[in-house]
Amino acid sequence: MKVYKIIAYIYLLFALFFIYDAYNAYLNNEDFTIRLILAAAAIFMFIFRLRSIKRFPQNKQ
Repeated sequence: MKVYKIIAYIYLLFALFFIYDAYNAYLNNEDFTIRLILAAAAIFMFIFRLRSIKRFPQNKQ
């Protein structure tokens, strides 16, 4: 069960990395939209994983 929580927070780290990378691309006048889309997907996966972890104990009963 702890592994699933660690994986969820890894998604959050990826989101922070992509936001930082998009910011650097914005400062260098590069295309940064794909990086923001990946950051949004990582945040979505983080939220989805946390919600699914909460459902595991309910399914076992």
